[in-house]
Amino acid sequence: SRMIDPDDPSDARFFEGRYAAAGDDLATVPWAVLAPRPALLEWLDGRPGPRPGATALVVACGYGDDAEELARRGWTVHAFDIAPTAIARCRARFPGSPVDYRVADLFDLPPDWAPHDLVVEIQTVQSLHPGLRAAALAAVAAAVAPGGELFLRAHGRDDDAPPGQRPWPVSRAELGALAAAGLVETSFAEVADPGHRPGARAFHAGYRRPAVPAG
Repeated sequence: SRMIDPDDPSDARFFEGRYAAAGDDLATVPWAVLAPRPALLEWLDGRPGPRPGATALVVACGYGDDAEELARRGWTVHAFDIAPTAIARCRARFPGSPVDYRVADLFDLPPDWAPHDLVVEIQTVQSLHPGLRAAALAAVAAAVAPGGELFLRAHGRDDDAPPGQRPWPVSRAELGALAAAGLVETSFAEVADPGHRPGARAFHAGYRRPAVPAG
């Protein structure tokens, strides 16, 4: 098979290629942490737990650690990835898990998944070509139910800085697509992210979709 071209617009082929090449050496996937993201844990710890039956969606769930943490905290969790190898690995790592893991595309989510009370998006939008950024953010926002929340973590860049190479860091201006899609920013932090590369930084942001007014 041909080498994966990192600029190939076929994200499905790119991501599946990385997971398939990793085999059992999961840590060789560059974005794999194999534990819940500390930024997500901090955000979750700062808010009430889920009400009974509340649903959460993990976008591009990778090896499943964030999804499992949400299930442990009482959420009814749906999680998807475009890479079949990643989803197969989730099911193998967490046998008997209550999480509904599926192979799916952000732009074509399963029709039986209604909008969610919580959506977790960690470093997915930045991995899609900048030409898809506004559409990707709109798709993430569309998964948030009225009254629901979004937690987002992304590598960040200045508004006037070029996006560079994959992963293409996100600017605050680009995150404006979430407001355009009806979400309200509830928290924002910019943190050093030296594990990505020297001098890099990450954005940790929370959003809420206003509840539909009564009447």
